[in-house]
Amino acid sequence: MENKFLNNTFDKPQLKSFLKNICNCKVGFYSVGLYPASLAYNCAMHSKDLNILLAPRPGRKLLGAFSADILSTMDSEVINRIMSMALSTNNESDEKYNTLDSLILKCDIVILASNSNHIQDDIELAIKLKERFKRENVVLACLVGSFCIDKNKKPFILCEKYPDLAFFTGFHRHGALRNKNDSFSANFCHPDSLTAYLGAEILNNLSPKIRVSGGVHNIECQYIKAIKNISSIFAGFANKYHSDKPGMLPTINTVLLSQCFDQAANVSSLTREQNKVNHQFVPLKELGYGADLISAKVFNKNKIMMRGDYTFSQLNAVTADVIGSMSLPTIGKPTRNFQAGQVLSEMLFSLKRCPKDLNEFIFWCNKFSLSQGSLEGIKSLKFWPHIYKKYSIYNNTCSMINLIYLCFYANDKEKENIYQVLTNEREIINFCQESVKPITKKQISRDIFEVDNPDDLYENNKIKINKNDFTKKDANMPQKINAYKDEKYVVVIKLINKYFSN
Repeated sequence: MENKFLNNTFDKPQLKSFLKNICNCKVGFYSVGLYPASLAYNCAMHSKDLNILLAPRPGRKLLGAFSADILSTMDSEVINRIMSMALSTNNESDEKYNTLDSLILKCDIVILASNSNHIQDDIELAIKLKERFKRENVVLACLVGSFCIDKNKKPFILCEKYPDLAFFTGFHRHGALRNKNDSFSANFCHPDSLTAYLGAEILNNLSPKIRVSGGVHNIECQYIKAIKNISSIFAGFANKYHSDKPGMLPTINTVLLSQCFDQAANVSSLTREQNKVNHQFVPLKELGYGADLISAKVFNKNKIMMRGDYTFSQLNAVTADVIGSMSLPTIGKPTRNFQAGQVLSEMLFSLKRCPKDLNEFIFWCNKFSLSQGSLEGIKSLKFWPHIYKKYSIYNNTCSMINLIYLCFYANDKEKENIYQVLTNEREIINFCQESVKPITKKQISRDIFEVDNPDDLYENNKIKINKNDFTKKDANMPQKINAYKDEKYVVVIKLINKYFSN
């Protein structure tokens, strides 16, 4: 799929002409929904020029994502301006909504705002329309922040299937974009740095309250967006169940955040072998990255090897999205996945056990008016083992997701230990610290001292250590090792290593 504003043979006059007219470029949102409609509301409030065109999916109301209560508080003049973004006039002078066809014909960027239920059909149709109308220089982008499912019911990242598909994202708290005093930041990611730069400049003309930065990590960014939905469930649980222990909550949220980016780094190391980042025309520093070239090196059998790129220094809006999705707001409601985590907290508190399975959890979510269709985190959680294997994720970079997954999928006996780790503040904080290490204490014993069991350190003839070498001060060390073995968080780490063994 050719998906750039300018092809690789453009000249400087062509680029200057594009930049000169960039303030007139149009951005279309197809399918609409809460996020695009809120963006349109922001633009209608703050901008004289309406550079947004809206095209709701057939059968869908333009402002249907808003409740009646919210609609009653909206400025009628602003709503009329939003309506003008969506309506087109035919030859009979009858007003009707824009369509995807009209967006392709009129816009420079078309953002397909559908979720995972429709996005694959929408992008295939949009590609055909670009070819039919000879509008190859229209850049397609998506908002979907979840994994798609292929015909074999295996999960995949949409931007990996379509490497030149742009990805647009930012953190949208309920009502934030409708707040006159608030500002909004986002990232527009495309592997071609020039396309990323120009796309961000176009989007920055939509409203003085919206600030968009370009980035080249569309695949990685979409993975972060998808996987943070699971992390948001964990955060919602922890912030509800352990709300009386505010000192430990920042640690849990920090581990969840860092593991999202560590996983994306691993995804990058695999996907960028085939899908190179192009910085031929715009250096990455000009986009806000800390270096012109982004690379990682790893040790493999005592040799240093290149391993892809994963310096996401420009994805500040994406980081804000992850942090915001795992935090309680000062006003309004948290994200729906966070709310699902709060429901999980209610379950564990009431039942004194982990859920029997995911269906029981979904039943509880329905009781709290959270439908499964709006919970992308649950969708991703179902397919987590496939995601884990496909991208060869390391356990120390996904231990929190492994833990929440086994909360639903382990057997009843194993869930007893998982319940203890989730609900006991000492166990969960120790789990946070130990599970992020690449090797456990047992592995240290095996690798350094050449023994399989830490208890054998003082009996094994392979090492020159015996009990007489220790002073009385060290006499209790074997007991400490045995105590370590009995800790619930250690048992759960071993359990995770049994279920997940990349």
